[in-house]
Amino acid sequence: MSMKWTFESIPELNGKVAVVTGANSGIGFETAKALAEKGATVVMACRNLTKANTAADAIRRDVPEADLEIIRIDLADLASVHAFAEDFQARHDRLDLLVNNAGVMVPPYTTTTDGFELQFGANHLGHFALTGLLLETLTSTPGARVVNVSSGAHRFGAINFDDLNWEQGYNPMRAYSQSKLANLLFTLELNHRLAELGTDTIATAAHPGWTLTGLQRGPAHLLSRVIGQSADVGALPTLRAAVDPSARSNDYYGPDGLMEMRGYPKRVNTSAAARDAATAQRLWAVSEEMTGVAFA
Repeated sequence: MSMKWTFESIPELNGKVAVVTGANSGIGFETAKALAEKGATVVMACRNLTKANTAADAIRRDVPEADLEIIRIDLADLASVHAFAEDFQARHDRLDLLVNNAGVMVPPYTTTTDGFELQFGANHLGHFALTGLLLETLTSTPGARVVNVSSGAHRFGAINFDDLNWEQGYNPMRAYSQSKLANLLFTLELNHRLAELGTDTIATAAHPGWTLTGLQRGPAHLLSRVIGQSADVGALPTLRAAVDPSARSNDYYGPDGLMEMRGYPKRVNTSAAARDAATAQRLWAVSEEMTGVAFA
């Protein structure tokens, strides 16, 4: 019997409700499709509704019985995050799975609607705010789970509290690494707070290894054609973090191959920086301040 964790390992999800950010392409698309195929109601949280509808049609071609909804969200605009949460809660009284998947990778210097550096703003602060706004629904759903999609790049990240928005000289890759480290520190402190609440909601994390998605450009894209894996395999760590019954709070999943570049999902280690409780607490306080979202 194979010990590999595959699509077949996903349990039946009938009656469960999942939100997947960035569900219109790449890993988010494959995650949404797999969850729908197993019977979950999947809310595709996407910025571009045209792309989201095209993606939903593509899922329905393969999974005719898919129960999909599309609600617009722009994680780089806190007003849009609030609107999404209100819309979602008007339609649903449960949330079993929140998959914080959407991401921006190494763009030119850009700021969000609220003035944050785009990668920190969308990859971390947008998802931080979204999770906070949906927390009541999550914690009132038995066995709910939050999955934060990070990256191996978190190992090169540091949280620069003196200049979180990169106003003193922007380095796109370092800014990306900071945002991905922030995802893991958020996971750490969120679990600490969930445990204090006495709820059975947990947060896990995952990274896709080197996966062919729309995020790579130029030479990196050519290289990923050679060593990368397809998005459906790249989505498996996220799916395992989302639905493996044996997953515990703070578990982090990535590919089992060389340097965690490709392969089937297994539990992997985070960097020491990602396990720093004091940094996680400080980042949490700053994130509440920046987003105006306080976790009740």
